[in-house]
Amino acid sequence: MAPLFIQGIGPMEWVIILAVILILFGGRKIPQLAKDLGSGIREFRKSVTGATAELEEPNHDPVNSEKTKRKPKSKTKS
Repeated sequence: MAPLFIQGIGPMEWVIILAVILILFGGRKIPQLAKDLGSGIREFRKSVTGATAELEEPNHDPVNSEKTKRKPKSKTKS
């Protein structure tokens, strides 16, 4: 369900909004803003997929793993 204010915006209103954005930021600044927005979205997606991958990994307890367990010494020096 779209918010009410988006449903009432027609094509002419979008043209006016885009014209105001063009006036405020200028033609040279808009590509840089779009590039920054795209890189921000890319970083967000990368962090979300990284966090998801961490959660899906099996739990690994390095303290109790076989590689870290020490074998008891059979001989002791006196």
